[in-house]
Amino acid sequence: MTRTTGASSNKTSTTTATVTGLMSDIAGTGTDPLRGGYTRPVYSTAELDLRTWFIDQATKRGLSVETDRNGAIWAWWDIPGGNRSNSIVTGSHLDSVPGGGPFDGPLGVAAALAAVDILKARSPIPKRPLAIAVFPEEEGSRFGVACLGSRLLTGAIDPNKARNLRDPDGNTFADIAMANALDPRYIGRDDQLLGQIGAFVELHVEQGRGLIDLDQPVAIASSILGHGRWRLSIHGQGNHAGTTLMADRNDPMVAASRVVVTIRDAARNQPHARATVGRLQPVPSGTNVIASRVDFWLDVRHPEDAITASLVEAIHHEARLIAADEGCTVELTEESLSPTVHFDPGLQKQLQLALPEAPILDTGAGHDAGVLAALVPTAMVFVRNPSGISHSPEEHVVDEDAELGAQALAEALATLMN
Repeated sequence: MTRTTGASSNKTSTTTATVTGLMSDIAGTGTDPLRGGYTRPVYSTAELDLRTWFIDQATKRGLSVETDRNGAIWAWWDIPGGNRSNSIVTGSHLDSVPGGGPFDGPLGVAAALAAVDILKARSPIPKRPLAIAVFPEEEGSRFGVACLGSRLLTGAIDPNKARNLRDPDGNTFADIAMANALDPRYIGRDDQLLGQIGAFVELHVEQGRGLIDLDQPVAIASSILGHGRWRLSIHGQGNHAGTTLMADRNDPMVAASRVVVTIRDAARNQPHARATVGRLQPVPSGTNVIASRVDFWLDVRHPEDAITASLVEAIHHEARLIAADEGCTVELTEESLSPTVHFDPGLQKQLQLALPEAPILDTGAGHDAGVLAALVPTAMVFVRNPSGISHSPEEHVVDEDAELGAQALAEALATLMN
């Protein structure tokens, strides 16, 4: 740990809170008047305010709060003697996609705080330490790499690549890290911290309809579909919109639009595949200008990693043909790739004993738990989303399910800590 941001105390906290109350505390932070919902990119004013809120809440509970060299916050409930080996860790993230919902990330953090209250109210001193972790840049909405904090911790991304990632304004991650009291020279895999984690359990809003269809409030995760992000750059000839005849154009925007439709069709023809273009950026982006280049980002997911790879290869092949037909060229750059993750079966069985009524679900959404799974036993608990919609202002969790989620998390943690 590189920086201490809160005091340590082993006294039983008198703080009690509901998940609903904690979520209401931050309901006004990062609201997006243009898109609706919330926009909380990492190290933005909104995300920094949420980090301050979390540190305050953790400190009130007598937890020892520290920030690691990769920018993740750790709030420790230490046991007598201060030995943090074989610790149980829970938590999630506080950043959001542009115009996202209120629960994706913060629900897991609020539920972790509420679970600590529940466990402290039971009085017995746990046999294993507990930490709540808040990972930065889970969504990848600022620097383009999802789960950047957990990737750095585990060594899943090269530190030099991470330092040179740029946000839409051209700032490097190294610049932003330094502006937020991190030394970018020391980011990267942290074996000492990893060695303290005995198990990681992440609670998250379900980002689909599994629990709606099963009429259950919480579930245990079985796996995360393999997924990746690629950037396609189509290069054409920039020119004047009024003086360039249609027959004389090498327009990358036309090529990009054709490729987007091809991506949709390719995914439709492959069972269980999902392929999405959610971001497109013309250069130089003028109403009366034929673009010289169009960058757009491709998200592909499938339970079988070989099919994910073959689908991206097929999309790239079709994109080259389409680009050539429009007098353009295309480049494909892999930005991140996560194979299918199967959560630790022994840990899953322990959670099933603690939560016998919870069904088992897989998910197509990526999480920090999926990155950590390569090195430590991990598990996830999902809370029902009655809208079935996520990454959107329509994402929702009813109050009763939020509290049931915290109770379920507390039961799972109690099983592992004692």
